[in-house]
Amino acid sequence: MEVVTTIAEARSRRQLDREEGRSVAFVPTMGALHAGHLALVRRARELGRCVWVSIFVNPTQFGPSEDFERYPRDLAGDSALLRSERVDVVFAPPVTELYPRPPVVRVAFPGLDDVLCGAQRAGHFAGVGLVVAKLFNIVQPDVAVFGQKDAQQALLIQRLTADLDFPVAVEVVPTVREADGLALSSRNAYLSADERRASTALYRALHRGREAVEAGERDPARIEAVMADEIASEPLLRLEYARCVGADDLASPPDATRGPLLLAVAARAGTTRLIDNLPVRRPGP
Repeated sequence: MEVVTTIAEARSRRQLDREEGRSVAFVPTMGALHAGHLALVRRARELGRCVWVSIFVNPTQFGPSEDFERYPRDLAGDSALLRSERVDVVFAPPVTELYPRPPVVRVAFPGLDDVLCGAQRAGHFAGVGLVVAKLFNIVQPDVAVFGQKDAQQALLIQRLTADLDFPVAVEVVPTVREADGLALSSRNAYLSADERRASTALYRALHRGREAVEAGERDPARIEAVMADEIASEPLLRLEYARCVGADDLASPPDATRGPLLLAVAARAGTTRLIDNLPVRRPGP
């Protein structure tokens, strides 16, 4: 496994892959890797002859009061995991390499980045869009692999790729969960034992929402209320949102019988922000 830390090194290695006819499957990460990330890496191995993983805690997607400084970092541990997964290249640049000066370019997603997590984290998805565009330009992968857990992010990256004509196929891998349903996340490490137990209410809420859809509930507001009530039953959680939206546009549907839906929830356990989602479709007649 080769570890590169500069844009010049990454481009030189990518040129070698191209000359030798190796397709590249790319997994962008912020490190602190867990089994969910490794599922993305394994899918990338199926999609490309050469697997690249980036490890970069991106400052432009963190707000002033968010956890950039304390976000978990373990490059040595991450590298050991990736080596065991037979990753070919790890791109782990310092912040000054990707941002030698404060960026002035912003990537906006009108109508898509001001709902769900975007409504709670102003500017977050502009930062995500910027760093993904930079990574796509540097690595020039044939396919990039993302997780369904960050459903809004995955949708925005699909739109970014299409609207800017990046020659990259975007693959979205289902969420990996603990045995009790909690979605794997690097931020789960922040949870106390009691908060960890309470956090399973997010997945229970999504299941209650899906049951309502499958039982024929047409009113998105009632589906949202069912999910919100489940999260409210845990006193250690503070609900941020519980939404039933269109999976393709994140807009509130006129009723829950049209097209694919996305049930999405976010809550705080102490200072830790947790998100989860579940794609659903009402059974046909």
